[in-house]
Amino acid sequence: MSTTMRAAVCVKAGPPEVLQIRDLPVPEIREGWSLVRVEGAGLNRSELRTRQGHSPGVTFPRVLGIECVGTVADSTDPRLPAGTTVAAVMGEMGRHFDGGYAQYALLPDALLMPVTTTLPWEVLAALPETYLTAHGALDALGILPGGGRLLIRGGTSSVGLAAAQIAAAHGIETAASTRNSGKAEALKAAGVDHVLLDDGRPPADAVHALWPDGPDYVLDLVGTHSVPDSLRLVRRGGTVCVAGSLSGWLLPDFEPIAMIPTGTRLTAFHSDTLKGSSGQGLLQRIVDAVQAGLYRPHLDRVFALDDIVTAHRRMEADQATGKTVVLPWADATGGRTGR
Repeated sequence: MSTTMRAAVCVKAGPPEVLQIRDLPVPEIREGWSLVRVEGAGLNRSELRTRQGHSPGVTFPRVLGIECVGTVADSTDPRLPAGTTVAAVMGEMGRHFDGGYAQYALLPDALLMPVTTTLPWEVLAALPETYLTAHGALDALGILPGGGRLLIRGGTSSVGLAAAQIAAAHGIETAASTRNSGKAEALKAAGVDHVLLDDGRPPADAVHALWPDGPDYVLDLVGTHSVPDSLRLVRRGGTVCVAGSLSGWLLPDFEPIAMIPTGTRLTAFHSDTLKGSSGQGLLQRIVDAVQAGLYRPHLDRVFALDDIVTAHRRMEADQATGKTVVLPWADATGGRTGR
């Protein structure tokens, strides 16, 4: 194994161009940490916000990436022999220590989730953060194992499409919103029953034409901008779960007594809840469901590490429909995208 690796380093807060490809030393393992050969990393908007300088406590330079999949290259943990296929999510990856935008990542053993799979790397890389978040958010809503009417706001995000697929597999009637009419087919393919076009105004008329009393559940992936409106949309006594931050992280001037209708519930889901061993069983079930064809991950685009700036530009411009994945070894192996 080489003593150096290629990584996309965020050298300072700023536009996509602050991501620079550099040669770095391959990290050395230490007690409690394993070296992972990163075969794929999903891109997430939280990384975009970190790159922009909106993550308190993050110092630069930093290798971003809050998730990755790959194989154990070296470890002192007998649970993680070399060659084990693993996934890792959150736990301050790409924030307090270097993350998945590299050919190798030194990660805490407690974060690593061994999985058994024959999926191509680009498909496996699309699953951990996206599907764990989608499943966890639906659990937080109380909607699983099935029943009720669900509105997904921000439906063509990767989590939105994953949530739609999970909901459809459980027989849940689902509506989802998108600002782009050209993305309607992707929602229908994910199992959405009703596609609602979002023109920037509250979609109350469209929602109430479909469900006069409102949906039983709202999965809000738009975030702070739309939360007050989602609380007005959901039926009285229904539940809103915030699990995305497309419009930011903070809700200014929030007045719970005035903004939450009596009996209506507001909750949230954060994927950090399902990191490491707490998420391993669920991730394996998700992988199995994908292999069985029950879930069909929507890959927007697969990039080589050299194209990380282009990938971030696309994400920042909201051009993606579904998940964007980076393969750190793609250009080093002739564009290989399989296992």
